[in-house]
Order: sequence, then C-alpha cells, then structure tokens
Amino acid sequence: MNLRDYLKNEGEKPLDRIVDDGGFASLFRTFACVGDSLSSGEFETLDERGGKGYHDLFEYSWGQYMARAMGSRAYNFSRGGMSAKEYMERFADQKGFWDPALASQAYIFALGVNDVSMCLRGELELGSMDDVKPDWRDNGRTFAGYYAAIIQRYKEISPDAKFFLMTMPRDPNRTPERVPLEDGHARLIHAMAAHFEKSYVIDLRQYAPLYDREFRDNFYLNGHLNPCGYILTAKMVMSYMDYIIRHNMDDFREAGLIGTPFVNVRPR
Repeated sequence: MNLRDYLKNEGEKPLDRIVDDGGFASLFRTFACVGDSLSSGEFETLDERGGKGYHDLFEYSWGQYMARAMGSRAYNFSRGGMSAKEYMERFADQKGFWDPALASQAYIFALGVNDVSMCLRGELELGSMDDVKPDWRDNGRTFAGYYAAIIQRYKEISPDAKFFLMTMPRDPNRTPERVPLEDGHARLIHAMAAHFEKSYVIDLRQYAPLYDREFRDNFYLNGHLNPCGYILTAKMVMSYMDYIIRHNMDDFREAGLIGTPFVNVRPR
C-alpha cells in the first residue's frame, strides 16, 4: 500500500483519479443535492409528434447513485426547471426543505442553468457579491443574492456542514449569448466559496470533459442525461469531493462530528 495514494499529490488535477466508492467523500453520512433537472435524474422523452416530456426520476439522479456507492443518505432538494429564485421564494418552503430534521453534513449545489436562461430573457440579473448581505433577508434580488441566501439558510440549519458549489461544464452547443453568462456564473461560484466558510468549488467548467457531440452521443437522452450520464456525473462529483478532502485534510478532521452535540476543542 502506498500511503501517498490517499494524500495530497502535487500537480494532481481534480478528476485525474476517479473513485467508484466515493473515496473520502463517503465520510459524509448525509448530504443534500440542491439543484434543477440534472440533480433530479430527469429524462427527456419525445412522443410521435415530437412533443417533449420531462420526468424527474430521482433514483436515477447522480446524488442517489452517489449515495448507493457511498452507503450514505442523499436528499434530493431539487426539481426540473428549478432556479435559485424559485427555490428561495417558494419551492423550499412548499417542500419543507428548511426542516431541521433534514439537516445534512454536506450540501452540494448545482443551480444556475435556469437562472442563466432567465437572465437571457431579461427576467433576472446575474448580480454580484455586492448582493450578498450578512442577513440573507436583505440580499439583492439577483441570482447571486438568491443563491447566497440558500447557502445562508442552510448554514443556520447545519452550521458545521460543508458546502460544495458546482460550476456548469462547457458545452460547444451553447449560443454565443449564453457563454459569457455561464462564465460569469462560474466566477460567482468561486467568489461564493471564498466568501462562505467551509465551502469548496466543484469546478466542472474547468475540469469536466467537454460536453461535445461524442459526449452527447453516449451520455444524453435528447436534451438531458441518460442513466449512464447520471452515473458518470456521480463518479465525477464523488471523485472531485475526494480530491478536495485529500488536499484539505485538516478541514475534514472533525467532519464526523457534524450534526452531533459533540465538540472537539484543540489545545492551544
């Protein structure tokens, strides 16, 4: 056994090593996936006239594939078409997702696709970190403000939880108008992780494979992922989290105490 395989390796990129059992990410016994259709295992179907059907099948979501691989419990705090704005304004309340009984040790955020679409339609602004206030109730009514408010509310519920914030992978099929907004979204995600303690970036925009024609031919069913695509996403997210933990071991030394009444006070 080479202990270095389980520690920080200089020069290693986040997805250089793919783990099938979650690696060190399996230390989380509960985690919640805050997101849209891709967090919900949504399949897109076509009828004989070309009409589209959208079906959230949560057991196929990458979060549930992760949970089965890791032996952990995953909560799908998601729905197809979800935006940070809707999540904060009504969806989470309607679904009871602020319930302390659902407090998790980790939260994985995969929101932004539908918010970017709203920005393109002139219904929302992407915003900036200036929209993030100490009290989430005062946040600006922008994507940045709503997204940060969700983090802030879950931090109230589970103060010691770890937060993993995902960027959107690159897709050459995106329109020229959309790409700058997705790039801006990625910059915001990095800024959020820097702003909030215990937060990390799963930067699929930089490190995931390009979602090109070959990727779509193998991992898509019409406009959304197929089962293999959700499994592949689960492998990427688990492996990225394992990488983050291995490269920040001291941050996760006490992760087993998250959600318990126990506190470890280190001698000065």
